[in-house]
This record gives sequence, structure tokens and C-alpha cells, in this order.
Amino acid sequence: MSDNHTPRLPTYFISHGGGPWPWMKKEMGSAYSQLEAALADMPRQIGRTPRAILMVSAHWEAPAFTLQASPKPPMIYDYGGFPAHTYQVHYDAPGSPELARRVQQLIAAAGLPAALDEERGFDHGAFSPMAAIYPQADVPMVQLSLKRGLDPAEHLALGRALAPLRDEDVLIVGSGLSYHNLRNFGPQAHDVSKAFDDWLDQTVVQGAPGERAARLNDWSSAPSARIAHPREEHLIPLMVAVGAAESEAGVRVYHEDAFMGGLVVSSFRFGAAQA
Repeated sequence: MSDNHTPRLPTYFISHGGGPWPWMKKEMGSAYSQLEAALADMPRQIGRTPRAILMVSAHWEAPAFTLQASPKPPMIYDYGGFPAHTYQVHYDAPGSPELARRVQQLIAAAGLPAALDEERGFDHGAFSPMAAIYPQADVPMVQLSLKRGLDPAEHLALGRALAPLRDEDVLIVGSGLSYHNLRNFGPQAHDVSKAFDDWLDQTVVQGAPGERAARLNDWSSAPSARIAHPREEHLIPLMVAVGAAESEAGVRVYHEDAFMGGLVVSSFRFGAAQA
């Protein structure tokens, strides 16, 4: 538990990049250098090593909010068409069945469905960004699924239920992408990705925190929303990060105007940090 001298941790919504990118620097050159630098800066912003990470990845949906409960989660290579060596990579952070049970209790106490999965491994929405954030894999991590249906209000409510973890030295990270339309990538997607990214910034950074939930609940009415997210699983982790820091300021901690040749993309932090 935190004491009076230990500030509560912020929450994050990060863009996690494509597939096993940290293990493809030879093939991809500098394409991910700005994202990698932003992710690697998170420990400095936080100012201390958290007790554990609660990771909400876009790549896991379940009928109930489900927690990874293995003490040593395996790897899930949930991507295709990448070099053979990327199906051998390991991110060997320990799990935490204790934290999984604690989170299950918080979710159930909020009247939301919660379950445990003792077999589930780390997917690339978790292990790829974590390879940049904590490359030594020495911070315990528990993944938490999205709930099928992808209802924004339910995931905002989930975030509210998880807020006490911030005072228990658990870092809540929503891992998705601010733009996720694999059929509309590159320079031709610049304008639509910028329109949606501008709306995101206005909503979670420039706007009043008290208005964020309503705007996010109606996200599909935003400019270019359904072009940016034909299916919203990569946006919904944002709702969890916001719900867990509902009344606190948002800051954009990563931004590119020409990612992969033209995309406008961002990541955000909610709540106080050192910088």
C-alpha cells in the first residue's frame, strides 16, 4: 500500500506498435525509434519501480473481464508473417496470482463480471511494449482482458473499479493503438488519422476531465472515428486508463505526425508523474 509520502501512480494508454517490432530492428530500421523512446521514458516519468503492472491489451477479449492468473505466463505469438526468430522471443516477467485475485475482487465488488484464467500467456500487446518499458522483465505483470461487446461505458466502469490499485503501487496500462485500420495505412491515411487524433487530444488532454467519459462513450461520433477504428478493440483500453484516473489531468506523452509513412498517432498519461 502507498503511504502519505508515496504519490499514487498515473495510468497510461499506449500505442503498442505492430507485432514483435522490438525484435525486428534490423528489418525495420528506425521506424519505431520514437515510440521506443517514449515507452522507455515511462519509468523516469513514474519515478519509481511499481510493485506490478496491470496490462489491458487490445488482443484479449473474453465474456467476462478475465485475469491472467499464472505465476509464470507463457508466450502467445498472436501475429503472422514475421521472421522465424520472432516466434522464439521471450518476455519472462513473472505473473502474480495474488494480484489477479485482488483485481478480480475489485471488479466483482463493482458489480462487473470477473474471472481468472490460469493458462493465458502474454500476447504481443503486452510483451512488445514491455520490452521497451522494462526490458529486464523484472516487474511482475498481470494481463486483464477486454469484455466482449467492447462497450465503452463498461470499460470506463472497469477503470473506476481499478482505481484503488494506483494507491497499491500497481501501474495500470491500457495497450492499444490510437489509430488501427490495417487496410488504410501510410500517407493516404494522414488526414483521417489526424482528424481522429486531434479529437482524442481535445477529449483527454485539452477538455475538462469531467467531460471525458461522456465524450469517450460517444467516441464513434468523432471525426473519422470508424475509419480510424473499423473495430474498436485497440481504442477500448483507453477507456480503462481514463476511468481509473477520471478526475485527473491527461498529458500526451508520445506523438508522431508521419508514423509508418503518414499516420498521426499518440499515447497518453493520466494523473501526476514526475514530468
